[in-house]
Amino acid sequence: MQNKREILMDLKKYNINIKKKYGQNFLIDQNILSKIVDTAELDSTIAVIEIGGGVGSLTDKLCQKAGYVLCYEIDSELIPILRQNLKEYSNYEIINQDILKVDIQQEIKDKLSSFSKIYVVANLPYYITTPILLNLLEKTDRIQRYILMMQEEVAERICGIPKTKEYNALSIAVQYRCKATKEFKVGRNVFLPEPNVDSAVVKLELYREKKYMVEDETSFFGFVRQCFSQRRKTLVNNLCKEYDKTIISEALIQNGLSLDIRSEELSIEEFIKIFEYITK
Repeated sequence: MQNKREILMDLKKYNINIKKKYGQNFLIDQNILSKIVDTAELDSTIAVIEIGGGVGSLTDKLCQKAGYVLCYEIDSELIPILRQNLKEYSNYEIINQDILKVDIQQEIKDKLSSFSKIYVVANLPYYITTPILLNLLEKTDRIQRYILMMQEEVAERICGIPKTKEYNALSIAVQYRCKATKEFKVGRNVFLPEPNVDSAVVKLELYREKKYMVEDETSFFGFVRQCFSQRRKTLVNNLCKEYDKTIISEALIQNGLSLDIRSEELSIEEFIKIFEYITK
């Protein structure tokens, strides 16, 4: 188990500088690391995908609890440190690759086919949290649970509910597929280097059976982004650049909604009904 001093010594030993371009902020608080793993509720029947192994502080605890850990680390310079710090384990594989370039469905098939339960547990780089998450949700339904550390502001958006300022297109894109819960906040002082923002851990549970169904999901999520393009405007005004205003108004009236309604007031079900009316 590494503390701040040991991490710094490791980086110096291998002549490695912390890289801003990869959003490297290493979590150094052992209590928080343990809390993340406890939140995941792991056992030997579960395979874990970790994104950004860093120096292995979280990977170590995952290897203790999970049946297998598939760790993706983009920074090739960190691979020797990872291997050294995980030398007492045999239930892991480190892959030096950008997770956004991975065919995750094929990787699961090739490497984790013997596991019926697959979770993602990761301290995500702040600058690409959203692309990573949406890419995984879009590409595979084999991952049943996500335990993710991210910037607190993004966590609040992902878990946002209607009629709040946090609720937006990202809330819908995630909650269309998952139940989202903000588990706990993490202060900025437990990272090396210390980021400029606080973090939070989010738990996402993939719906066992699809809760919502849209035939053209890509177009639907594009429609939702247009709905939230300018929050101060009404839904009608946000959509009238792309769709006929009369049809938009008809869609709202047919669903018992005010013509002055704003996007943050609508549930996912209402967005689906309006989208289907307008596009059909």
